[in-house]
Amino acid sequence: MAQNGRLYTLDHCTYTCQYHLVWTCKYRGKALADKYIKQQLRQIFNSIAKWKNFRILAWHIGDEHIHLYLTIPPKYSISYAVQLLKGKSSSWLKKKTKKLPQGTLWCRGYFISTIGINEFQLRNYIASQDHHRYDFPKLPL
Repeated sequence: MAQNGRLYTLDHCTYTCQYHLVWTCKYRGKALADKYIKQQLRQIFNSIAKWKNFRILAWHIGDEHIHLYLTIPPKYSISYAVQLLKGKSSSWLKKKTKKLPQGTLWCRGYFISTIGINEFQLRNYIASQDHHRYDFPKLPL
């Protein structure tokens, strides 16, 4: 079971692929200090999440960096999700506002951390699997 109690399903899998994602503005500039830009980023992230079936569980849009705690379906790689979030947000923001500096908005790198089920719970779950095993009769060869 997921830490927040949520499991998600696709046609052939059940998952909880949760990530903590952080990235910054180019040169750590305070390009996101404007309230309008923060509001637009929230709308953009919500649109991307709805489009790709991501679930944003928490976020913080600082003046020079972004924190996202999100669930991504396993059919997408995390690098694809980051590329999508950074690329679309940068291009959409530049179309909607003239307040941003010319050139690249985001720096190239990012920080990613997986957030999964509790390790202690997982070890106990795996250790308790013996009592779920059935001994099937062996077929003669």
